[in-house]
Amino acid sequence: MKGELLLLSSIILFIHGVCGFPEMCFCHPSSKTVDCSNQGLTEVPSNLPAQTQILYLRDNRIWIINESSFNETAWLKILDLSNNSLSTLSPGAFHGLHYLQVLNLTQNSIRTLENKIFNSLPQLRELDLSSNGIVHLPESLGDAKENLTLFAVQQNQLQHIDRVLLESFSNLRVLLFKDNLWKCNCHLLGLKLWLESFIYKGGINDEIICSAPENWKGKNLLKIPYEFYQACPPIMAQRVSSSTLPLGTEQGNMLKPAQHEEEGDKSHSDCQLKPRPRPTNLRHAVATVVITGVVCGTVCLMMLAAAIYGCAYAAITAKYHREHLAQANEQRSPEEKEPFDSSLA
Repeated sequence: MKGELLLLSSIILFIHGVCGFPEMCFCHPSSKTVDCSNQGLTEVPSNLPAQTQILYLRDNRIWIINESSFNETAWLKILDLSNNSLSTLSPGAFHGLHYLQVLNLTQNSIRTLENKIFNSLPQLRELDLSSNGIVHLPESLGDAKENLTLFAVQQNQLQHIDRVLLESFSNLRVLLFKDNLWKCNCHLLGLKLWLESFIYKGGINDEIICSAPENWKGKNLLKIPYEFYQACPPIMAQRVSSSTLPLGTEQGNMLKPAQHEEEGDKSHSDCQLKPRPRPTNLRHAVATVVITGVVCGTVCLMMLAAAIYGCAYAAITAKYHREHLAQANEQRSPEEKEPFDSSLA
């Protein structure tokens, strides 16, 4: 009995030695997983086991991540910080996590991201920033762009996105943009063209539904015809490189970058789309067709009436000449007919 108790205590001590503290976290040594979910934490717990590869910190009240928060867990591969109270991320928040592959930051209060904020995550493959309040994305995510295959920013407050950021994702396969405040004006032309190339190459994305301008509200960006972007300044088209479109496509030939455009054209800051009023054009077209039909019909009726009148006039004139000729023959005198008769004799 004492031997069994000694063995049990040894196992418990071993587990504590492997998992360490804090005690509110559940440790799974076989999978090198530490689960600290829903424990009311306000910061990343210290004394986490160094060999941890999967760390769950979801459903807490963590509001800040320090530069030293993950110094003891350099081997992390999966980090779940969803449903916390994060509002800002310091530039060194994920310092030292060179092996991190999956980062979940959904359901926080993040509004902005610093440029190259994920520069210390060269192995990152999946980044989920959905359900935050992000209004702007930086031009670069740092070294994370090299191996990123999934990027999700659903349910944020994005109105547009820089094409430079999209083009840095050389290995991206899934892109999720749904439920944002997309403003489908000239500034979103680069996203439209890049997405067409992305889908053409086999990429997966959800719908980008426009919130503005009013005439495109609720419409899918990819289904807006190119003719409605003709009012955009040439500089907007110039910013979209020809490499973003599949070779041989009609759009690629139609939207080649303009040469020698100056930056002075940036006065079109709002750059609102000016689509042709389709209902008005349709009414004009219908009215034109109706008027043309009426005119053509009237002309045809007039020509038919003229033809009928001409035929009737010709018939009446011919009849008149025949009757007149008959009357003239009947009124000839017998003397005039005699020579003719005698000659017959």
